[in-house]
Amino acid sequence: MFTGIVEELGKVKRMMRSGRIMVLEVSAQKTLQDTLVGDSVAVNGVCLTVTFLSSNSFSFEVMCETFKETNLGLLKVGEEVNLERSLKLGDRVSGHFVSGHIDCLGLVRSKGLRCGNLAFEVAIPSSFMRYCLPKGSVSLDGISLTLAERRANILSVYVIPHTLKNTTLSFKGPSDKLNVEFDILAKKTAI
Repeated sequence: MFTGIVEELGKVKRMMRSGRIMVLEVSAQKTLQDTLVGDSVAVNGVCLTVTFLSSNSFSFEVMCETFKETNLGLLKVGEEVNLERSLKLGDRVSGHFVSGHIDCLGLVRSKGLRCGNLAFEVAIPSSFMRYCLPKGSVSLDGISLTLAERRANILSVYVIPHTLKNTTLSFKGPSDKLNVEFDILAKKTAI
């Protein structure tokens, strides 16, 4: 379980295939602290298990299905990713509950100022729109955000400067694919 509050940007150090598994190595600093092999870390919002640690990076074994169904399969060496360690009992939940199990990929349609605020419009499969509750939460690439608007198959979110500066959203734009996870509570009420 995560909160959607990104702790740091890591950098893809290496990606190599090992049979039907892809080994993803990410350099990091803050998220390495107190992390052990077997712990869960959200990488662009995808819950992955740490399989190896070094002094400046950790590695994950990622199944082919995960690469196909998320934007992890689009990563390149040197690219930055959002990182968050799993929630500990007693921690504050500053965002919302995020499981790290991606519901779908969203396609950024636009990024620009609206009413003086930075807005992202993201297209998603229309079957997921029932989870887009007014002022509800959504995780985009592991970032907890509040839904501002919805229409047809487009959801809109506003991004504050702090979030933009400290996440991968700073370099995301039209045609980029984002991992989308809808609020667990929204999914419960939509059933």
